[in-house]
Amino acid sequence: MPLLLAFTPRFITLTLFALGTALSLPALLLWPGQAGWLAPLLALCAGFTALGLRDLLQTKHAVLRNYPIAAHLRFLLEEIRPEMRQYFFEDEKTGTPFSRDKRAVVYQRAKMVLDKRPFGTQYEVYGAGFEWLHHSVAAGVPGKAPFRLMIGGPDCARPYDASILNISAMSFGSLSPNAVRALNRGAKLGGFAHDTGEGGFSPHHRQGGDIVWEIGSGYFGARNPDGSFSAERFAETAAHPQIRMVELKLSQGAKPGHGGVLPAAKVSREIAETRGVPMGQDCISPSRHSAFSTPVEMMRFVAEMRRLSGGKPAGFKLCIGHPWEFLAICKAMLETGITPDFIVVDGAEGGTGAAPLEFMDHLGMPLREGLSFAHNALLGVGLRDRIRLGASGKIASAFDMARAFALGADWCNAARGFMFALGCIQSLSCHTDRCPTGVATQDPTRARALDVPDKATRVVQFHEATLEALAELVAAAGLEHPGQFRLEHFRRRVSAQDVRCFSELYPRLAPGALLRGATDPRFTPYWDMADPHSFQPRGLLAA
Repeated sequence: MPLLLAFTPRFITLTLFALGTALSLPALLLWPGQAGWLAPLLALCAGFTALGLRDLLQTKHAVLRNYPIAAHLRFLLEEIRPEMRQYFFEDEKTGTPFSRDKRAVVYQRAKMVLDKRPFGTQYEVYGAGFEWLHHSVAAGVPGKAPFRLMIGGPDCARPYDASILNISAMSFGSLSPNAVRALNRGAKLGGFAHDTGEGGFSPHHRQGGDIVWEIGSGYFGARNPDGSFSAERFAETAAHPQIRMVELKLSQGAKPGHGGVLPAAKVSREIAETRGVPMGQDCISPSRHSAFSTPVEMMRFVAEMRRLSGGKPAGFKLCIGHPWEFLAICKAMLETGITPDFIVVDGAEGGTGAAPLEFMDHLGMPLREGLSFAHNALLGVGLRDRIRLGASGKIASAFDMARAFALGADWCNAARGFMFALGCIQSLSCHTDRCPTGVATQDPTRARALDVPDKATRVVQFHEATLEALAELVAAAGLEHPGQFRLEHFRRRVSAQDVRCFSELYPRLAPGALLRGATDPRFTPYWDMADPHSFQPRGLLAA
């Protein structure tokens, strides 16, 4: 029976290589003059025979024990599956996280080559989910001046004149040194801002571009040896002239409520010095802050950040989670009289180098709902005119930006869009340190492939071309500035027969409505639960 098993389809590959070894060895001994082809044949057969025997004896993979040698083809195909799907099977519109068409338009704009499309849209315009912007018969002429806005509330001594499109938070450590340098040089050339991410203000960020310094729960670059917040270190770094705004990170869209660990093996001397952590130890970013524990304390911490930075705009970034928590923060603003200069709303569709599947796929509020909620909450408490709102989460095109403006954003941040401008090919290997384009890696042999001057030029060209496309959309709608986009300008098909205006899908609260006791099922229950002195809800849920 074992002998017959050797000639079954499952084992035939091993059997053939074993026979090849058994025949080629005596043949080589008998005819040494034929070694030129017999020796390579023997080496090949013997090598695969040894591999097959190893497969039979190992216990980790059942498929290899049942299909020695042949099963390795499965692992090879599995390894190259993302590339095969992307290059041969993915259509123009349905690829994820970003479609082939969306990636292509970023590449084309970054390179300043033709970004037009032929023969009509490939979207199913009568399918559920299709969205569009209404145009005007009195369309205007696209403006040439860059769209900008001033960020800084009444308590800000040094407001920042910002572009409406900026580089979203990506840390040195997740991005390579060359990628960080190229992004910051591009920001300098284009006059827009570059968010450091929570990994600290590294030497690679110091290329002259405007910086938004993000402080997360690890307080990297502004921490004491025990990991607590250091006011002295914060003030010292925040005084740097490149730093134009300071941002408190509460949560990240792709993994809200989740801390992070950079393994000790990846904590290089440069990363350790930038973050203020010891080498040889895991670099831990906790899941919550230690500098405050209530909404009121958080507002006082934001005010302290503004004071320590010398009056630069101070704000916070979050993915909206429990609605009562954001409303509790709003109540804390009212109670303390302290308002942030800006809030950045990150959507659950935001990207990251690595996150647990459950967090990435099912935790946190998507950008449209989160942005609309934050905008309406600030309207409802009468504070919207004091606070600028930024939006981040899968923004890569002018239409993405226009939609965000209609939902309440004052400006947009893009992360993966600028990664594409650097040359990212969406290989989905960010978490492996084997990025093929040198963008998301700390391997110097891979990072060297990214040419900083060339990619900096592409970064600024993507920024310019995207704003030019936005200017054309603004003009086509008969408007003069993206801030004039309203919910009434946008429609979404919710079924083959039903189309809804955004004003129906995301209805607005009137200014001060929550203070006047307005009843709205999206807000009223959570407003009653919100407590400015605790992130825990009052009432039923607390019980």
